[in-house]
Amino acid sequence: MKIKRTLMIALTSGALMAGASFAATPKSDVPADLAKQAKITLEAARTTALAKVPGGEIKSEELEREHGRLIYSFDIQVPGKSGVEEVHVSAINGKILGKKHERAKKEMKEEKKEEKHGNS
Repeated sequence: MKIKRTLMIALTSGALMAGASFAATPKSDVPADLAKQAKITLEAARTTALAKVPGGEIKSEELEREHGRLIYSFDIQVPGKSGVEEVHVSAINGKILGKKHERAKKEMKEEKKEEKHGNS
């Protein structure tokens, strides 16, 4: 009886941990053709962006060409705060190009717009 209980606890804990790590996976849009042009890796850009938003968790990431620049764009959620911090990192030199707070309402509007255009 005690073995069954221990086994059930272990299996339940494992399932919860697996679900938590799946939920933590950011939505990623990094086209292969643009990735070939980047001089900075996605991992290095992530590290730079997270350093700008301590305690944050990346919710989405993308590599895109914006205003003629190749950039990584990260939406970072800070626990206990609504909305996200949007951080842009140069895919060429790794420098922060910008950081701004987006309210949850604006973020949802952008996501719907991207879904309509097939960019999800």
